[in-house]
Amino acid sequence: MSTTSDTRRFTLTLSAPDRVGIVAAVSAFIAEHHGWIIEATHHADEIEKRFYMRHEIATDSLPISLEGFRERFARIGREFSMDWKVTDHSKKKRVVILVSKLEHCLYDLLARWKAGELDIDIPCVISNHETWRSFVEWHGIPFHYVPVTAETKAQAYDEVQRLYEDSRADTMVLARYMQVLSPKLCAAYPGQIINIHHSFLPSFVGAKPYHQAYTRGVKLTGATCHYVTEDLDEGPIIEQDVIRVRHSDRPDDLVRLGRDIEKAVLARGLRYHLEDRVLIHGNKTIVLR
Repeated sequence: MSTTSDTRRFTLTLSAPDRVGIVAAVSAFIAEHHGWIIEATHHADEIEKRFYMRHEIATDSLPISLEGFRERFARIGREFSMDWKVTDHSKKKRVVILVSKLEHCLYDLLARWKAGELDIDIPCVISNHETWRSFVEWHGIPFHYVPVTAETKAQAYDEVQRLYEDSRADTMVLARYMQVLSPKLCAAYPGQIINIHHSFLPSFVGAKPYHQAYTRGVKLTGATCHYVTEDLDEGPIIEQDVIRVRHSDRPDDLVRLGRDIEKAVLARGLRYHLEDRVLIHGNKTIVLR
C-alpha cells in the first residue's frame, strides 16, 4: 500500500472525558476493520481532565464506507461519551471568502489556491464593494456584490447566508471583511466562520490602529486567526504569530509587516481547520498538528 499524499484517507477527530482505554478502543476498532493509521496525534488536558485525538486512516483496505464507519464507530462514541466526527480526506472542502477593500488576504488565498497549496473549492467570493470583481472573475470564481449599510444589514446578511448555503460551503473566511456579522449568521455556523485581525485589539481600535501603535512605540506586531462568534473578536483562537518592530520602523512599515503576518497566520489557521486539526472546547481550541 502506498503512503503518498494520493492515498485516500479518513480523518477521525474526537474529544472525551479522559479515562483509561480510549486509545486502545479506537486502535482496536481500526485494526478490526483492517485500517492503517498513518498519522496519530493525542493530547490529554490534565487540568480539565479531557482527552483529544486525531487519526488519519488509510482506507484502501477498509471493507466499509464512510457511512459504515460512522455507524459502527457510534457505539464506541457512546461508551466513552465522545464528541467525534470522521471525514473523507479526499473530498475537497468548499470555502466561501468574504472581503471588503483590503485585498492582501484575498490575493494570498487565491494565489495559494491557484498553486494547489490549498486543495479546496471556492464556489464564490462575496464583498460589500465592487472593487475586486474583475480580479476574482479573472480566476474563474463567481463574485457577488452584497452592499451593507446601517439600514440594510439584516437583509444583507440574509443574502450572505443564502449564498453560503446555495454554495453548499463548509467554511466561510472573513479575509479582512470589515463588517460585523449579525448574531443570527454567527449562530447559524458555529466553528465554520474564520476571521483574521491584527494583534492590536483591544488596545488600538478604529481606522488607523498601526498609526496608533507607532505613536505608542510598540515593539511587536502580529495577527490572530479565530472562529467568529457573537462576541466580537473573542471567538476561539486557531493561530497567532508576532514579528518584532524596530525603532526605525515608520507607520507604513508597521502596516506592511502587519499585512505580511496576517496573510501567513490566516493561511495556517485555515489549513489547520481544513485538515480537521482544530478541536473546539468552550472558548479555546486544541490544534493537533
